Amino acid sequence: MSLLLTLAVDTPQFLPQQIAFGIIATISVLSALKLVTTSNVVHAALYLVLVLASVAALYVLLAAEFVAATQVLVYIGAVMVLMLFGVMLTRAQIGAEEGLDHEQRWIGALVALFLLGIMSFALVDHFGDERLPENIVPQQTAEVSDEIFSTYIVPFEAISVLLLAALIGAIVVARRD
Repeated sequence: MSLLLTLAVDTPQFLPQQIAFGIIATISVLSALKLVTTSNVVHAALYLVLVLASVAALYVLLAAEFVAATQVLVYIGAVMVLMLFGVMLTRAQIGAEEGLDHEQRWIGALVALFLLGIMSFALVDHFGDERLPENIVPQQTAEVSDEIFSTYIVPFEAISVLLLAALIGAIVVARRD
């Protein structure tokens, strides 16, 4: 975190990128908060789409266009369609649901704040005052795709089979009656 603040203070020529980052990060955080606080399942899914789209926009700011396109295609395109099909096929109540809140949510919030503090401390302790290198060479899309489809082909295919199984499971549960 201090690395980003130091970078922000020391490099005024990146001011438009910092403003764009601030806007996108604010949209992402507010959408994530609405995602976990809404009682409407469909609205929660749409807030998740907004969070995933803002993450893709952050990838574009980082000049990782391939990862941004993958984020849009895989997460927004496939996973969210699968989730919305699951909501529709299981005949979940459309609108606000009453039984989704729990009286121990404050304990969850305290645990979340505790984990945020631990992770922040770990990041600051590990990275400290390190700076990003000046001459970063961007990775080409061909290199990224070669890495995905050679080294990580088994996890890639396992996730596709898992998504297919989830869709079939939603259909079976919905058609049980």
